Amino acid sequence: MPQIRPITDLRNTNEISEICHARREPIFITKNGYGDLVVMSIETYESMVEIAETDAAITEAETEYGQGGQLFDARETLAALRRKHFG
Repeated sequence: MPQIRPITDLRNTNEISEICHARREPIFITKNGYGDLVVMSIETYESMVEIAETDAAITEAETEYGQGGQLFDARETLAALRRKHFG
């Protein structure tokens, strides 16, 4: 379950940092009772970006295939790449 903290808690940066690293999820910061910021560790951010990039690549491939793209056998394609690049 995500942590929701008031903006005044940002005064204690060490505590916020420890929570971000320990829980490996974002902390939602509120200002006057409304959502304002999201704070997370670099590791969590990089993981989220990697997942988003993978999802985007899969969506692009599905769209391309749906528009009449050609489907290749994975084993044959990987074998051809190995021959081409590794002799």
